[in-house]
Amino acid sequence: MSQDRESLKPIKGANRALRQRLNLRGEFSLAIPPTIVILAVLALVEALSQQRLLFASLASSAFLIYLDPQHGTNSVRTLLISQLMAAGLGFVTYTTVGSSYLSGGLAMVITIVLMIVLDVVHPPAVATSLSFALRSGNESNLILFGLAVGITATLVMLEKLSLWVLARHSRQLQ
Repeated sequence: MSQDRESLKPIKGANRALRQRLNLRGEFSLAIPPTIVILAVLALVEALSQQRLLFASLASSAFLIYLDPQHGTNSVRTLLISQLMAAGLGFVTYTTVGSSYLSGGLAMVITIVLMIVLDVVHPPAVATSLSFALRSGNESNLILFGLAVGITATLVMLEKLSLWVLARHSRQLQ
């Protein structure tokens, strides 16, 4: 197994260990898009489903994207693969074992192992696997969750655009 884990380090070209702290205006310009996206996802979920908690991990994803949009953990590839894989694994364990601690434990362990093996480490996906494995009711929300993950993935692009605009704007001011 390669020691060069892409999802655990800043994306190529970021050329830094940690995201630099911005001024208050810059921080809010990065924090507002994830907040709006998650509120939109919640509105979508409310309109189409009653399984609100299944989507809580996407709020953590959005906050991680705000915190460091250039980190490999927050790339579109990592976000999509890990979240959709976790939802699928949680659904499969729920379907085969039922809503139990065994189902949740299996989904969580398999998700963690596959995230490491496939190099798609995105911590909120662990919560996604548990949410689908321990869910209540008979609703199947895999398609709705997939749509919500897609919407959240667009957030990565919004955050990168925001960083570009902020960098360009700060250069013009100097």
